[in-house]
Amino acid sequence: MTEARLRALVALAETGSVRAAARRLVVTESAVSAAVTALARDIGVALVERAGRGVVLTPAGRIYTDYARRVLGLLEEGRAAARGGEDAGRGRLRLAAVTTAADQVLPALLATFRARWPEVDLALEVGPSSLVWDRLAAHSADLVLGGRPPADLPATVLATRPNDLVVVASPGVAAAFALDTTPWVMREPGSGTRRTAEAYLAERDVDPPQLVLGSNGAVIAGAAAGLGVALVSRDAVRDELADGRLAVVDAPGTPLHRPWHAVAGTAPTATTRLFVSHIIAVGGWTQEGGSLPS
Repeated sequence: MTEARLRALVALAETGSVRAAARRLVVTESAVSAAVTALARDIGVALVERAGRGVVLTPAGRIYTDYARRVLGLLEEGRAAARGGEDAGRGRLRLAAVTTAADQVLPALLATFRARWPEVDLALEVGPSSLVWDRLAAHSADLVLGGRPPADLPATVLATRPNDLVVVASPGVAAAFALDTTPWVMREPGSGTRRTAEAYLAERDVDPPQLVLGSNGAVIAGAAAGLGVALVSRDAVRDELADGRLAVVDAPGTPLHRPWHAVAGTAPTATTRLFVSHIIAVGGWTQEGGSLPS
């Protein structure tokens, strides 16, 4: 059950075909097929089955792939911990951030961190909250910058930063705002901000029209263009508020206080702790839970 075989199975699951998995791994298609066949032989159950001209995972294959992801993540985590244990400033840090945090708070933090510790091997993945928490659960990320982590996720909140969500719109839409009839411009499914907006409307028992635009930038642009109101971080629209393209809507119960969280697994690596110490020192973050765990 070599690491290469596990990577072949995960690549096949994530790309949907032997050919695409081979391209991702830069190996031959026959190498991918042989690796998955060998895994199935070792385990004693079929992991894939024919579907037309391609293959799909069997129920057993889907179950085993979830474990394979975690095993591969743990191996990467172990490498990162070993490298950082010798010298945190030369270790590896796998960051994952929700799109809004990546847009608003991460660029300046990465720039100053890079300037101080240029030998840290940084990797960054950006996506909706559902993706980044999955990465942490699978040990594929060392640190997540996002909202509050799911209650069932084994995780350690190392630092937080204030973040207020406000309802905004173009001045004309803001002046005529009605909670139950004014359209809402929404993020894509899987976004934490979208879930918060949906919960906000449900709590007030209203169901206004919704327009899904699919990214934080598109939502802000849509609100400024007069398509409706949007729930966004105040930090994300400071320029638009300052120049009058957007106005804060006096919606009931807002602003919503939803701080950013810097979240690691239960055993943060030395390089993870180094990055968190940096954002506390220079980025307006507040340490949580006493001293950073060693």
